[in-house]
Amino acid sequence: MKIIHITAECYPVAKAGGLGDVAGALPKYLNKAGHTASVILPHFHNKWLQKAQTEMIFEGRAPFGHSSFAFRVSRLVKPGLGFELILIDIPGRFDRPGVYLDPWSGYPYCDEKERFFSFQIAALEWIQQQEDKPDVIHCHDHHTALVPFMMTQSYHFSSLKSLPTVLTIHNGEYQGRYDMESAGLLPDFDPFYSGLLDWDGKLNSLASGIKTAWRVSTVSKGYLKELQDYCHGLEILLRKESGKSTGILNGIDNEVWNPETDEFLVENYSITNFKSGKEKNKAYLCEQFGLKEDRPLFSFIGRLVREKGADMIPDLIRECKYRKIEASFFVLGTGEPYLHSVFEGLQGEHTGYFDSRLEYNEQLAHRIYAGSDYLLMPSRVEPCGLNQLYSMRYGTIPLVRKTGGLADTVIDVSNEDGYGLVFNNFNLKEALSAVERGVELFNKKRLFDATCKRIMTLDFSWEKAAKNYINMYQSMKKGDK
Repeated sequence: MKIIHITAECYPVAKAGGLGDVAGALPKYLNKAGHTASVILPHFHNKWLQKAQTEMIFEGRAPFGHSSFAFRVSRLVKPGLGFELILIDIPGRFDRPGVYLDPWSGYPYCDEKERFFSFQIAALEWIQQQEDKPDVIHCHDHHTALVPFMMTQSYHFSSLKSLPTVLTIHNGEYQGRYDMESAGLLPDFDPFYSGLLDWDGKLNSLASGIKTAWRVSTVSKGYLKELQDYCHGLEILLRKESGKSTGILNGIDNEVWNPETDEFLVENYSITNFKSGKEKNKAYLCEQFGLKEDRPLFSFIGRLVREKGADMIPDLIRECKYRKIEASFFVLGTGEPYLHSVFEGLQGEHTGYFDSRLEYNEQLAHRIYAGSDYLLMPSRVEPCGLNQLYSMRYGTIPLVRKTGGLADTVIDVSNEDGYGLVFNNFNLKEALSAVERGVELFNKKRLFDATCKRIMTLDFSWEKAAKNYINMYQSMKKGDK
């Protein structure tokens, strides 16, 4: 099969969250399984792409409302990614460093609608020019969720009408809502079918994708159930479309996330010498950030936003310090400006107990996975969660709230087959109790080491996950929804 992924993120080229990891790994493992998968991505003007060698393969114009826009398509030369990467360059739209946010202000770009509408239109325009059409077009999140609608309804893309489409929901919190007049920017379609764009009086990109894609998937079974219970108004639609929906747990790329070969680590290690390897990586972190090595290190890596539970972490750290709990804490990430201020203040209040780096730093993230004892994920919402899978690969025990993919992948140590720390409800009391249990486990050295060793043997690889996607693709024969 030939599969084209259309996405706003793709690791290591452009990443803001878990979507980037998935789009950078799934195509690679589809190719390893004998299929042909490629990725279409906006041509961001970030550091990675500025250094990359590309070749232009197409130049054209595409309709946009009552006008049109110019775009260029290029290919990454010798990408070394495991798949072909196609870049859509639209002057004035993506010639900026940020994927969604302006790195200088921390706020979203004000022309999000124009950026991603035009990206989707340009991607389809290029696909339509190809003689060898794909067998499946796989879209990801609301940024590309209008693709199935345009393929089935826009006169301009009638040649693509019979191609099967998949929409994967990585995060239902963001739906791409705009006023219904925005539909006028899309290539012409029969207004009788404008209801396929409408949800609650707004043009809702995610809702449109759910209605018009051949298949809808989410990034874990648990997350699919949660979305059907609550998705900011789309739960009714998701229940209605349950017959074409499935939850597929994502995997991790064991070639990238491998403590034996990871070039970012201070000391590489395997399951046979993990204890000494982790100790050296922890020693580096503690020396760099003024933390005590003899205490368990609890770290958070990710976006500093409400969905990730980042707003609970300052209170958790203060309460642990007040109760004289023997632990250390570290935070790496960017997000809400007010949380940046809170964490900066906390550094001064609790020097030696807590530190943070409020930035995106891939090297440091790998070192934290290797050098920490626990990874904090107190999420309100976690569709799949990859950080807990990375942490286990590196022998770091996940401490998570029971939600979405975290519930699917982490079993509490109190259970017979358990290997992580899990709390049920999003509140400070339960999170604090989980940290206390973590400190207790850390001090039981033999049990702690056995748990670290065990989680390194768990298989959450993309080989397994890719098979599930292939089965879904194969269930969609052309012309048979």
